Amino acid sequence: MEENNLKSAVEALIFASEKPITVEQLKKVLELDAAGINKIVAELRSDYEAANRGIRIIEIAGGFQMITNSSFAPFLKKLFKNRYSEKLSKPALESLAIIAYKQPLTKTEIESLRNVNVDGVMKSLVEKNLIRICGRKKVPGRPFVFGTTREFLEHFGLKSLQELPKMEDFTVLAQEKEAQAEIEPVAQEDLEAKNESGQIA
Repeated sequence: MEENNLKSAVEALIFASEKPITVEQLKKVLELDAAGINKIVAELRSDYEAANRGIRIIEIAGGFQMITNSSFAPFLKKLFKNRYSEKLSKPALESLAIIAYKQPLTKTEIESLRNVNVDGVMKSLVEKNLIRICGRKKVPGRPFVFGTTREFLEHFGLKSLQELPKMEDFTVLAQEKEAQAEIEPVAQEDLEAKNESGQIA
């Protein structure tokens, strides 16, 4: 197959794949070596960026995936503003963060860190395939230990666990969010009403 056709084939395969497609999968389909695949993907990425296309190719969760150019996020938000998006609850996010940073660990260890029962949260995270049982701890009772999945990386747009924010960055971000939450926004009409009544100096 000619080089341009190979590039088009790689582009088509990445586009058609529901999940990030790996180099191994591309090798099997196209009968190319890893170096050849990576060269073609790098060229495609460069092409998209040079032409300021609406699509980008990123490396995520051990594979390649097409995403929209972040520059056009405001338009996409308008288009999909009414689309239902299932969000993780705060307890689920807290448990997931503990697992991501301290894995592998048991349900009891997670409960001791959160000081609450996590049965329902753990069941939900397993059903969403964000965590999995990855072994047993070598202690009496041999409890299961849990770790994150490839779907976890996909969900949060990470190449690997090494891309997780450092704990100190995470703490600063949480403090900033908490400080913002303490400031109650005031509607413009309320400000105008208070001003008219002389309540604002």
